[in-house]
Amino acid sequence: MAVKLIKISVLYFVIGVCIGMYMSMTEKFSFTPVHVHIILLGWMSMALAGLIYVVFPTAAKTALAKVHFWLHNISLPIMMIGLAFLVSGMDKAGPAVATGGTLMVLGIIVFAINILKNVNN
Repeated sequence: MAVKLIKISVLYFVIGVCIGMYMSMTEKFSFTPVHVHIILLGWMSMALAGLIYVVFPTAAKTALAKVHFWLHNISLPIMMIGLAFLVSGMDKAGPAVATGGTLMVLGIIVFAINILKNVNN
């Protein structure tokens, strides 16, 4: 799971930087929340989780690690696409943001349980 998390985090990094560059070039910053969430939840959080799994391979080999990976990678696009529509004025996108956000929180809780359970001295 470590390598998968690290590799996909780089894709989110590219997406986040491209959104930032687009906003800079157009001087329209309405997508700032999307940019920030993709950088933090996509790039930083996944890269850090991947590095943690490199250091603690026992945790990386668990079913919890797989559940975390999939919840994180299913929820983030749902939440970010919904957020992009929401900040663009489409109020009906709120449920997508809420659904993605809820799944993200569940994924992070699964990650936390995995770390607390499987990372030992």
